[in-house]
Amino acid sequence: MTYTASDIEKLEGLEPVRKRPAMYIGGTDATGYHHLLWEIVDNSVDEAINEHATRIEVELDKDLKGATVSDNGRGIPVDKHPQHKVSALELILTSLHTGGKFEGKGYKVSGGLHGVGSSVVNALSELMEATVWRDGKTFTQSYERGAPKSKLKKGAKTSKRGTQIHFRPDAEIFGKKEKFDPKRVRERLEAKSYLHKGLKIVFKDEKGNREEFHHPGGIVELVQRRITESGKPAVHPEAFTLESDQDAADDIRLEVALQWTESPDERIETFANGIPTHNGGTHDSGFKASLTKALRTYIGANKIKTKVKLAAEDIREGLVAIISVYLADPQFQGQTKTRLNNREVAGQVEGKVRVALEQWLLENKSSADSIVARAVLAARAREASRAASKTVKRKSAVSTRLNLPGKLSDCQSTDPDSSELFLVEGDSAGGSAKQGRDRKTQAILPLRGKVLNSERASKTQVLANKELQNVVQALGCGIGKSFDISKLRYGKVFLLMDADSDGHHIATLMLTFFYRMMPALIREGHVYIAQPPLYRINAGKDTHWALDEAERDEILEGLPKNVKAEVSRFKGLGEMPPEELKATTLDPQRRRALKVIIDDPLETDQVLSDLMGKDAAPRYNLIMAEAPSVDAEDIDV
Repeated sequence: MTYTASDIEKLEGLEPVRKRPAMYIGGTDATGYHHLLWEIVDNSVDEAINEHATRIEVELDKDLKGATVSDNGRGIPVDKHPQHKVSALELILTSLHTGGKFEGKGYKVSGGLHGVGSSVVNALSELMEATVWRDGKTFTQSYERGAPKSKLKKGAKTSKRGTQIHFRPDAEIFGKKEKFDPKRVRERLEAKSYLHKGLKIVFKDEKGNREEFHHPGGIVELVQRRITESGKPAVHPEAFTLESDQDAADDIRLEVALQWTESPDERIETFANGIPTHNGGTHDSGFKASLTKALRTYIGANKIKTKVKLAAEDIREGLVAIISVYLADPQFQGQTKTRLNNREVAGQVEGKVRVALEQWLLENKSSADSIVARAVLAARAREASRAASKTVKRKSAVSTRLNLPGKLSDCQSTDPDSSELFLVEGDSAGGSAKQGRDRKTQAILPLRGKVLNSERASKTQVLANKELQNVVQALGCGIGKSFDISKLRYGKVFLLMDADSDGHHIATLMLTFFYRMMPALIREGHVYIAQPPLYRINAGKDTHWALDEAERDEILEGLPKNVKAEVSRFKGLGEMPPEELKATTLDPQRRRALKVIIDDPLETDQVLSDLMGKDAAPRYNLIMAEAPSVDAEDIDV
């Protein structure tokens, strides 16, 4: 096989977006479909954040295949760009990394920072129509799959100002089944209205129903709504609130509202420049640190004797909180912006919240004492649970208390024959698994990233690896020569990873570890591979689950011709609702799992050595041998 310069391909313009849409919007499922709408809405919100707009309207097409977003902001510039010789509107909508948000020239703060949002939506839409009201005139231009269909047209005079974008996501990219979910859009838009007190958002669904969202109380109103949804009363009458302006160019603007409740759970929602950061980030960690320090300072200043050590989790139990930060140069994790990575923000949030909360606690002693009492009860319950667990014997050979890893959410059962351990890929998926599990018999241990390759590492390196240490501690049966199957704490050990290439790799790494360091665990039938579905198929009132593309197609072919099916692809376990993860993967009555069996030890040993060993030659030979039978559509990228 030759490899020359002629084999090198350079993608031009918006071609990279259409070639690899998942890089820009996370996937081509329902989440990616809706992400296009969020990108356009967030551009309008950026106008509101910077005090240029007060109103946003979102209207869904009657067939739910498209949407229109308009605002009364400044309007995208339409004059000709001095360097590129096309209008700024066309440049923004047809070029990656183009916009007014890089150097703070057009915006003080914004949710967009890469300059790719609008152009990505254009590239992945079969049609986009832009209308700009600016300088007393109306300007229009239409596009097809990212390319202009017409030149910029100057139309009628107008007193309006702002921008309107209508787009229809491309069925070639998303399939014919995907469409907008009015409920999902409504919830997102209403959340935006809580974050921006002066902003009015109008939503018109496919049936013409019209709603206006306007919450002048801001995030305080959102906290009260969350408390009502929890069904549990608040511990103290008034919420703590903080609104902090930017003190310097590199500082942040911060809004916080929080209140403790009788709920056993904590609910903290974080936002950065109006974008929901579902995976938290530095603002989240700074906020949590401030809570612990402020409450401990209050306890110390008032010489309160708690008689129990308060952990951070005790202090946050029952908390409902909203944290919203605005900063000039947000560093998000990826284009989907689910996590904020600015390191300096942690200290800024901690400092602002800690000082304000300490002062509030001192000035509201009755509320503060109620909060402390709430935390003390949580700590006592935790200590009581720990004390009770020390008296429990899983079986005679496992009577001593083990040093269990902190990330392990253990089960209540002490009988190994009825206890199961799920090793789950990532904290996000671990959270869903914890909510969906049977607490009596199922334990969850999240794994962070790809674990060490035991085939290439020495035993010393394996024993020093933190993730593998956690697995060994949780299982309780030792490792290597000290392995004792009679001390195994769980009769079944499941590898629960995403149904993609990374998930398969992590599962293979764990199987390699078990086979090399705990072979009896596999030989005696304790190891299983969980099989979460890759697709959900809604057909009328029935829901089907498919492990892969082949099973998806088989299900679709077997449906009656008059049944309309909607297919959703899960990007990962973390986005699967807990109840669906339970129904498909955790519930023993409904789940599908593969028991790991060694038919031929010699062959197994050779395969592991070839696939996971240091010598790359066997892997190359296998790839070359199997490549002709691999369909490019089956490769995860």
